[in-house]
Amino acid sequence: MYKNYKILKEKDLSDINSHGTLLNHIKSGAKVLLLKNDDENKSFCIGFRTPPYDDTGLPHILEHSVLCGSRKFPVKEPFVELMKSSLNTFLNAMTFPDKTIYPVASCNHQDFKNLMDIYMDAVLYPNMQVKEEIFKQEGWHYELDSLDGEITYNGVVYNEMKGAFSSPDGILERESLNALFPDTPYGVESGGNPDFIPTLSYEMFKEFHKKYYHPSNSYIIVYGNSDMEEVLNWLDSEYLSHFDKTYIDSNISVQKPFEKKLLKEVVYPINAEQGTNNKTLMSYNIALPAKTKTVDLMAMDVISDVLINAAGAPLVRAILDSGVAEVVSGSFESGILQPVLNIVAKNTNPEQKEKFESVIESELNKYVNEGLDKKALLAAINSYEFKLREADFGGTSKGIIYSINALGTWLYDENDPFSFFEYSTIFDYLKEQVNTNYFEELIKKYLINNTHKTIVIAKPSTTYQEEHDSLLREKLAKYKESLSNEELENLIEQTKALKAYQGAPDKEEDLATIPLLSKEDLSYDVLPLLNKEENVCNIKLMHHNYPTNKIAYIRYLFNIKNMKAKIIEEIKH
Repeated sequence: MYKNYKILKEKDLSDINSHGTLLNHIKSGAKVLLLKNDDENKSFCIGFRTPPYDDTGLPHILEHSVLCGSRKFPVKEPFVELMKSSLNTFLNAMTFPDKTIYPVASCNHQDFKNLMDIYMDAVLYPNMQVKEEIFKQEGWHYELDSLDGEITYNGVVYNEMKGAFSSPDGILERESLNALFPDTPYGVESGGNPDFIPTLSYEMFKEFHKKYYHPSNSYIIVYGNSDMEEVLNWLDSEYLSHFDKTYIDSNISVQKPFEKKLLKEVVYPINAEQGTNNKTLMSYNIALPAKTKTVDLMAMDVISDVLINAAGAPLVRAILDSGVAEVVSGSFESGILQPVLNIVAKNTNPEQKEKFESVIESELNKYVNEGLDKKALLAAINSYEFKLREADFGGTSKGIIYSINALGTWLYDENDPFSFFEYSTIFDYLKEQVNTNYFEELIKKYLINNTHKTIVIAKPSTTYQEEHDSLLREKLAKYKESLSNEELENLIEQTKALKAYQGAPDKEEDLATIPLLSKEDLSYDVLPLLNKEENVCNIKLMHHNYPTNKIAYIRYLFNIKNMKAKIIEEIKH
């Protein structure tokens, strides 16, 4: 059916009203997932497995840089130009701890084709391979304006991560993940640590792209009502057929479980006037085994909701009642190779560490021995199911969210990215288990008897930022002293040249490469209003026949024109 592709698996995915097809492109080795349905909000996503080597932020800088012009579209900011005429409903790129993805969405057929073309050209043939100015702009560079001026670091990602590394919540979240997986890519910062970003060379940068941004390491997801055969033929002829399949070692290594719980302490900057009392943050972190079954992952999401996220959650209440902290939160992250549950305490002090651990562990044991609240479990399951059926992702295209969800298994060498989309049977099973000890046994297995845990303590420091900034100024001053006058003049010229490059307008012939929509590309069809008037027991019923994925929306309207004003006011209040 699909020329130049091998079909690996096909499945009707009724829970998301789609037909799924998993394929491999024969020549290039690209992995492709089609989610065919009637949704006019079509989406396309190409992602790459990009395990970071170190804290230089290579994947993050690369994500920024490939979007700065390409072979067919050489303008410096093609997406700024696209925004002037595109009808996209989503246009972005994202760096995760183990992958980088480039998703787009549009309801317009021609616009969708344009967006796919620009993204494919950007990731496979970016100008960053030949223009070092892009690396300097998006990553980092030395900046010097005059002989008597100070040398500084500058760069989009460098400055972005300086901000991220000054956030207490960001520091705790980052260190909690790193501490659990010190021997894997999750043990370093894919976004980049500002202290290490300036150690990244342009040669390392180009090599990372050359290695990982190859179709053999790619994951392509197409969602919506597109002509899938047309899309696949276009992908093949324009891009994939130009590459030969090759082996790329991008495997994500598994962290060997710890024999006992580990402790890690870090500091974060705080203003002196804020004081340090009750400003410590702590996290209790637990790593689950790699490739945990989807049903167990969804059950752990339910458990997390019951214990931590629901109103009046018992574990949160127990920690607050103990006086350990003033704010408690938590989350369950299943989108990585080894899922993580964490419990966070804010507005606390370091000496509360033992009590923090003790309350959590005693409460978990209590839930196993006494059982979880059955009504709370059922409510959490129903709420979870409703969210998936409603598929309201805050304006983000369903296809984008489904692409990210598919990569939750597919990225880790699972040949079935469909498992998360077949949730009806899983929810039916979970509901059946409410009156058994299934959930309690999961707590025992994954949260109590599991030794792969860490405690991370983030302590405030009123001197850290000043000391850090002072060391950086000293380092850069020494570097300046090591340069000759000729080298300094050269650095000044490089600074001027980069600013000139950034400020120069794009050539007219380059701007002309950006595809613009014409009037002919726009649809004048108005979506039908599916209103059907019926009469039920002498009551008028307006029925709107739209797909709601087994969710019924009912609105009752009452005529109160003859009701006394006093009664109406009482009803209002």
